[in-house]
Amino acid sequence: MAATGTVSLRERVTVALAGVSAEALVLAGAIPILFIHLRYQPKFHIAAGSTTIGVELSDFAVLAVVIAGLVAGVRRGFAPLRRGRALWLSAALYFVWVGIDILIPLGAAGYPGAKHTVTAAKFLEYALLAPAVVLILRAHAELRLVFLVVTAWSALASVVGAVQFFGANIFVSGATGGRQLSFLGFHDFASLSAAALMLGAATIALPRLELDRRVGWVAAVSGAVGVVLSAAIAAVVGILVAAGALLVVTLVRRDVDTRRLGAAGVVVALAVIGAVGMRGTDLGRYVGFTEKHKQTGVQTYAHRTVLAYIGYRIWRDHPVAGVGWEASGDPSRFLPYVPAARRKYPNEPDLAFPTANRRYGVQNFYVQTLADLGLVGFLLLTAAFLSAVWLAARRIGSTTGVIALLWTLTVAGLWIAQGIVAGIPLDALTWLTFGLAARD
Repeated sequence: MAATGTVSLRERVTVALAGVSAEALVLAGAIPILFIHLRYQPKFHIAAGSTTIGVELSDFAVLAVVIAGLVAGVRRGFAPLRRGRALWLSAALYFVWVGIDILIPLGAAGYPGAKHTVTAAKFLEYALLAPAVVLILRAHAELRLVFLVVTAWSALASVVGAVQFFGANIFVSGATGGRQLSFLGFHDFASLSAAALMLGAATIALPRLELDRRVGWVAAVSGAVGVVLSAAIAAVVGILVAAGALLVVTLVRRDVDTRRLGAAGVVVALAVIGAVGMRGTDLGRYVGFTEKHKQTGVQTYAHRTVLAYIGYRIWRDHPVAGVGWEASGDPSRFLPYVPAARRKYPNEPDLAFPTANRRYGVQNFYVQTLADLGLVGFLLLTAAFLSAVWLAARRIGSTTGVIALLWTLTVAGLWIAQGIVAGIPLDALTWLTFGLAARD
């Protein structure tokens, strides 16, 4: 019996991997590494002039995927990249502008050019995941494998988050009964979970996607649990927009199954309600902030509003080119605007405002892009996101197009509460998603 069971398992694995290339296995194996917090990864540092370069396990995972993409291109051709020309062009122009916006303030007092160049290089490194995905994922079986790995990793992250919620002191945990970080961190836990949730919702609602329904339910449930436990409101914003898009997709595809659509809607609704419920106290305090009530402590949303206002003021004085890549987080650039923020929000405690020793950053990708790169950089970034949406929307008759569209909209919402930070799971999810959008 044991031997029979072993053979049966091997047969199932063989069937599952039929039609899957070695390059796709590399991509699938890299996903768990890309979706784990840097503090849990082996790393080393290399001195580079006045700064250091941190090299983590995830960097080697990105390198492996990029090499796998090149190998796939040599073996099977680079023609699949043609479809994403608009995306590649807008992304390339964005990075060219990043380089220009490093050169403009380079050498100026208070601008650590070497440090910011390293960050830009890592941001570009992760962007290479997008064309690699296009070159690697050519068969439906390979796509299913990637979705299976995302689902399995999300399920593990949610299990870890759940035991943390009930008091297990593993990894870095939040307060018992409160928000949890799993092995990712609040925002990146939400990123992985939101991606799994929308993958599951699409699988449940659209049977013609030809994805495993059991995997879809695991993705939906584990994603919903993770969204609730991480309780990131930015994720809720992205999920709501993506859920609306899913409803439109079902109508356009004429694939409306009321029972399936209702089931997917219930799972998404429970995730959203649960996440908002977890942050009810913070949201209530934010209402007090908007009503000009005196605050006794630093509140998350009020604090982000203060920082976004500082970023806005920086952009207002440097509307075209901004103050330089990541310069909005440098004291020499943001300190002149702190007095205006104090006047704008006089009821906020002193700790809510940045100082030379408290460098909070803008903590909003879009506002920081305006502050750092100006309107030019913001328009190029917008062009990249819109190109991904356009490419995905043109293929909503396919599995790839639907998931890419939902993930792109989800990612766009997630960046609302995250500054420009390279090498994090949300960064990886963004470029993996762009790669799916550009895939044939």
